Amino acid sequence: MLIVVDSGSTKADWNLIDKGASSMVSTIGFNPIFVTEERMADELFKAFKNHPARTKASDIYFYGSGCWDANLKGQIQRALGQVFPHAHVEVEHDLLGAARSTCGTEEGIACILGTGSNSCLYDGKDVIDNVTNLGYLLGDEGSGTHLGKKLIRAYFYRELPKDLRSDMDAAFPDGKQDILDKIYGPETPNVYMASFTRFMNEHKSHPYIFRMIYRSFCEFIDRHVRKYDRHLNVPIHFIGSVGYHFQDILKIILEERCMEPGIFIKKPIDKLAEFHLLNTLHR
Repeated sequence: MLIVVDSGSTKADWNLIDKGASSMVSTIGFNPIFVTEERMADELFKAFKNHPARTKASDIYFYGSGCWDANLKGQIQRALGQVFPHAHVEVEHDLLGAARSTCGTEEGIACILGTGSNSCLYDGKDVIDNVTNLGYLLGDEGSGTHLGKKLIRAYFYRELPKDLRSDMDAAFPDGKQDILDKIYGPETPNVYMASFTRFMNEHKSHPYIFRMIYRSFCEFIDRHVRKYDRHLNVPIHFIGSVGYHFQDILKIILEERCMEPGIFIKKPIDKLAEFHLLNTLHR
């Protein structure tokens, strides 16, 4: 059995392929920056309790946010090894997953716009350049967290137009203190702030919200994507719910800069599974 995993900070999609048939499993996201190895193993044991994949899995390809060095990848590998003891496990950064799911074996720029953001230049085989992602405290431009932070600030600083402020009051009836408690509470604040993009998507036709999204995406394109030497010569692809739901705004920004929009994928898991099957990367 081949298992391909796409994991963000919020949730993870698992595609289990056995004898030509596939099935899907969803779990929480396993970002090793935020989730300990012990919790990963506990959550996996719960999700796959009595599941035949535990003994049948022969190869697991895990693509995850936060998996950028050997130590962080090792946490994922060890947790997976406890639950799938017979499987050969490979853990890669979600950037390579983004590139393989959008570009396949062609050259291109792959961007992630979900809870967080990132980008890379891909030569059809490997990631050859990456503008450093500074995370949600210092960067993550264009991400759900970046957008949510902008909306929350405008709400608290009394900068929202009256109609939007009324809609925010109705959407979050527990009040401003509840929002602050969740941001500075024990849970992952980036995931909570990114949840505000649902409100923004419902109001994206409002000029104030449109400008907020537009400016956030401009920051991402200008600070990251335009730094790659080939940005005017290759398609710019996007994966993630934020990029997918706001692709109309992204296309405007790219076309203003004479850049070619590529494909927009909400969830890359099916394309990743297809990539591994077509390229016979599993043993």
